[in-house]
Amino acid sequence: MFEFEIRRAEPGDLIEIWSILRPVIRAGETYTFPRDMSEKHALAYWLAPGHQTFVVSDGLNLLGTYYLRPNHTGGGAHVANCGYIVKEQAQGRGIARAMCIHSQGIARKSGFTAMQYNFVIATNKGAIHLWEKLGFDIVGRLPGVFDHPRFGLVDAVVMFKHL
Repeated sequence: MFEFEIRRAEPGDLIEIWSILRPVIRAGETYTFPRDMSEKHALAYWLAPGHQTFVVSDGLNLLGTYYLRPNHTGGGAHVANCGYIVKEQAQGRGIARAMCIHSQGIARKSGFTAMQYNFVIATNKGAIHLWEKLGFDIVGRLPGVFDHPRFGLVDAVVMFKHL
């Protein structure tokens, strides 16, 4: 069995977090980040004040990372939002599933009552399928809102789950 731990990100993790974020940002297929986003700006976003940032480690290397934050302020602050990225070489090992389950537990402990993913790219079928298996519903479709580098304008979906 493949073993790993999920823990809070630490300052010593920054180089490895960037090594996970960089290929996904450069590919431009699943996040709305500028494809030429700098390391400084990417890390500033991923580890922003107000984000709880976690990493997945096998004891030697980081295999994934996620952040948890309020989806909105004020009247919407009880709804959590997350971003997840698994290192390409570690995909297919249950890491995204573990991060999603972990994030829901952290969200509940942090007082959130729901979780919403605002902009899941419709071509990211693996993520959509996984989130649905974990109890999220597609509650909206945003037609042609993402300029995919291979497919042109594609839809994004909004996904939601009460915690």
